Amino acid sequence: MPKPKPPSHKQLLSVIQTQTAIAKLGLDLNAVMTLVAEQVQSITQAKGAVVELAEDGDMVYRAVSGGASHFLGLRLKLQNSLSGLCIAQNTTLYCKDSEVDLRVDREACRRVGLRSMAVVPLIHCGEAIGVLKIYSENVNAFKAEDLQILTLMSELIAAAMYHATKFGAQELYKLATQDHLTGLANRALFLDCLRQGVEKAKTENKTLGILMIDMDGLKPINDEFGHRMGDAALKEMAKRILTNTHHEDLVARLGGDEFAVILSSNGQQSVAKAAMNKIAEACGLPFAFENVRLTIGASIGLAVYPENAQDLEHLLEYADLKMYENKRQKKQTILQI
Repeated sequence: MPKPKPPSHKQLLSVIQTQTAIAKLGLDLNAVMTLVAEQVQSITQAKGAVVELAEDGDMVYRAVSGGASHFLGLRLKLQNSLSGLCIAQNTTLYCKDSEVDLRVDREACRRVGLRSMAVVPLIHCGEAIGVLKIYSENVNAFKAEDLQILTLMSELIAAAMYHATKFGAQELYKLATQDHLTGLANRALFLDCLRQGVEKAKTENKTLGILMIDMDGLKPINDEFGHRMGDAALKEMAKRILTNTHHEDLVARLGGDEFAVILSSNGQQSVAKAAMNKIAEACGLPFAFENVRLTIGASIGLAVYPENAQDLEHLLEYADLKMYENKRQKKQTILQI
């Protein structure tokens, strides 16, 4: 690859703006990784960008740019992949064409829809623990200057990792998979666990239930009392969901006013509906913060594998559909009153 041209003024400005935005995010490592993925995709005009972390022999998609959102939580084997080789060699690698490059997992590349890609290691405490990757559906889509920008952006993530924790990779895993406000699992961990749950249910011929939960009343609280009150209401909602689920259930905040639960107990409809009703009742109880009464509640949708859907995407769609039906029914009831 020829010697890279210096980054343009526009590109450097984008890097500086990203650095400023990262400073505002503080210790929210997941938000930092997502921001960098989105920015590096935009600057390099890639089809997508991904932050992968090495975990238990897998490379796990922990942050993605908007166009690759359906791959969040995806697991690929560390061995026989360009990302794994990038970590092993601790150096930037470029694949011009995944169909002829022996270093890549060709089937995984086809699944993601990439033909060329560049990966740069994420260094924490002198060790490569993940990669920042850009990819394209076109052959040899990137130039040397794109790799230079990729390296600059990876250093922003590495700096955020360094400042976010002093406890090594285990603490980084927690920060990368935890919602910063509530302490619940984040979207990436939820999708990761749901993928594994569906695969396990298929293998063992079992059922699996999920709940999609939309918090009612957050926008009016934010509009009238400000985001500090809204954050308190979100924390209370998280607490109520956790209190009314089993220890083995995975409770996650997907972002904004969206929550979700993977039910660890028998996923039969009757058992899952009982769990859903218990959460709905608890979330609708009165709540006061700093002597201000706040109206909150939850609209919930239930989906059970394999009765309602046979794969992850359709399971999520079904639960979302049921959740919105629940929300509409409640609005109609209020109007009738």
